[in-house]
Amino acid sequence: MNAQMSGPYREFWRRFSSNRFAVAGLVLIVALFLLSLGAAFLTPYAPDTIDAWHVLLPPSTSHWFGTDELGRDVFTRVVYGARVSLKVGFVAVGIAVLIGTVVGLFAGFYGGWLDAFLMRLVDIMLCFPTFFLILAVIAMLEPSIWYIMVIIGLTGWMGVARLVRAEVLSLKSRDFVLAARVLGASDRRIIFRHILPNALSPVLVSATLGVAGAILTESALSFLGIGVQPPTPSWGNILTSGKDYIEFAWWLSLFPGVAILVTVLSYNLVGEGLRDALDPRRQ
Repeated sequence: MNAQMSGPYREFWRRFSSNRFAVAGLVLIVALFLLSLGAAFLTPYAPDTIDAWHVLLPPSTSHWFGTDELGRDVFTRVVYGARVSLKVGFVAVGIAVLIGTVVGLFAGFYGGWLDAFLMRLVDIMLCFPTFFLILAVIAMLEPSIWYIMVIIGLTGWMGVARLVRAEVLSLKSRDFVLAARVLGASDRRIIFRHILPNALSPVLVSATLGVAGAILTESALSFLGIGVQPPTPSWGNILTSGKDYIEFAWWLSLFPGVAILVTVLSYNLVGEGLRDALDPRRQ
C-alpha cells in the first residue's frame, strides 16, 4: 500500500528535481523561511532601534548591509521584512485560491445560468486594473497589513476560477465521475471527493506564482507609502527610505531590491517546475 501511494510522489519528485532552476528556487525559498524564522538569532540588533551615532554607515563586519538614515541595521530590517512579505504573500494567495476554487468548481460543475453569471462576474472583475483598484480601496481605508492581504486576495481570484472551471469541465464527463453519479453519490460528494482532488494541480501552480505577485504588489504599495507603515520593516518601505539617499547610500536600495528580486524569481522558478512536473505532456 505504501509503495503504491509513494509511486506517484516519487515520479513527481523525479520530474521536479530534474529541473535544476526549480530546485534552486525551492532551496532559496526554504532558506528565506529559515532566515525569517530565525531573525532574532541571526542579528544582535532590533529592526526599529534608532542609533544616532551610526547613521548611514556603509556595509561592514558590524553592519553587513550598512545602516539607514536613523542608524538602524539594514540587514536586520531586510530579514524581518521577509516575514511581512511572506505573510502577505501566503495569506493573500490563500484568500484568492479559496474564492477562485469555489467559484470555478460550482461554475464548471453546474453550468447553465450559474456558470454564465459567475463567468460574467469574472469578466467584470478582470476589466478593472487590479493595482489601481487596490490603490483606490486602500486610499479610503487606514493603511494596514491586514487590509493589504485581504484586498490583494479579493482582487486576485479570477485566474484561479478560470483554471478550476476548465479542469472541472474536463473532469465531470470522466468515467469515475459518471460511476459515482450512478452509485448515487451526492453533488457535494462528487465535487469535493472526486473532482476537487483531481483539479488541484493547476491551482497549486497558480498559487505558487501568485505568491510572487502578491509580494511584488505589497512591496509596491509600501514603496508608495500606503502599505506597511514604519517602523514595521517591509522591503517596500526600506526602498522608500533609500530613494532619498541613493546617490551616496546605495546599500539602502540595493539589498531590499535584491531580496525582492531573488524571492519573486524563486517562486516563479518553483511555479514553472511544478507546472512541468504535474503535466506529463510537457515531458
